[in-house]
Amino acid sequence: MSKKDYYELLGVPRDASDRDIKKAYRRLAMKYHPDRNPDDKDAEDKFKELSEAYEVLSDAQKKAAYDQFGHAGVDGQGMGGGFRGGFEGNFSDIFGDVFGDIFGGGGGQRRSSVQRGADLRYNLDLTLEEAVRGCEKSLRVPTLVSCEVCDGSGAKPGTSAKTCGTCGGMGQVRMQQGFFSVQQTCPTCHGAGKVIADPCNACHGQGRVEKVKTLQVKIPAGVDTGDRIRLSGEGEAGANGGPAGDLYVQVSVREHPIFQRDGKHLHCEVPISFVDAALGGELDVPTLDGRVKLKVPAETQTGKLFRLRGKGITPVRGGSVGDLMVRVIVETPVSLNSRQKELLREFQEATEEGKHKHSPKRHGFFDSVKKFFEDMT
Repeated sequence: MSKKDYYELLGVPRDASDRDIKKAYRRLAMKYHPDRNPDDKDAEDKFKELSEAYEVLSDAQKKAAYDQFGHAGVDGQGMGGGFRGGFEGNFSDIFGDVFGDIFGGGGGQRRSSVQRGADLRYNLDLTLEEAVRGCEKSLRVPTLVSCEVCDGSGAKPGTSAKTCGTCGGMGQVRMQQGFFSVQQTCPTCHGAGKVIADPCNACHGQGRVEKVKTLQVKIPAGVDTGDRIRLSGEGEAGANGGPAGDLYVQVSVREHPIFQRDGKHLHCEVPISFVDAALGGELDVPTLDGRVKLKVPAETQTGKLFRLRGKGITPVRGGSVGDLMVRVIVETPVSLNSRQKELLREFQEATEEGKHKHSPKRHGFFDSVKKFFEDMT
């Protein structure tokens, strides 16, 4: 048996209430439990000391003896099995009414009502600029939180839940039907093993209340549609003191009027005039960092793709910056006046004689069409 002061081990004053002792033990036991600290002998020893302290201080008779006589008052009172000779049995066999199946187990001894809270999902829409640069968002999340009035117990302050008289705290009852014995959930406590005679007025005995939480969430730069951000412990509060679930923020990036995203690369289309495409020129191309100049060589064809390196996106998981792919689209002149039409006709006549040289793609296409029909005959 540990000779350390039990109250100091749990970090509570000597006049602490049963609920304060239980709360302090729950917090420390979850921190030092062997399942959460594998291969850590110090954590296992600490957990055994905490369990020993709680077993004494949670029992009114043992607590009274300890308060009067110290360790001498509780030595030899059934404390040997799991604590003197090493850690034996599983955690919920000994303290199922505190944690139940948080760590699993139970061995069919007691069905605990302690349950982990549900995970929640929040769908977050971002602009492309927000997703690329990162941002901070304020989220309003409707959820269930632990009742502050009763500290999640469901019982009115100053009272506590009592062991169910129907199932004796097991949460289940055995029904005999002829030759068969059927085990069913207790109809009185509905499997909790305890009943609340005087429920909390704030939560009506549920231990949880509905609340809209406001959370500030930092969105890392480079996220994309389908990425998910996990906020640990921001889901629904657990039932009967169980741990809270998690909140998952599901990212969706809205369509952009100029850019299309492809992983870490961006794509955009830029219209150019017939003259710029034929003679060459310089274009103002938009990027997420501002405008840049793009030189277009003479005789550029529509659909030509230019790559601007490093003007894409830095991936959220690291890696090189993506590129911006610029596709130029030659725009046919519209709303021409008579003089402009006359000039185009003159240009057409001037290039008609050498059309094979001036329009090689057109010439090659029609030669292929001609050969196609000749082969058919």
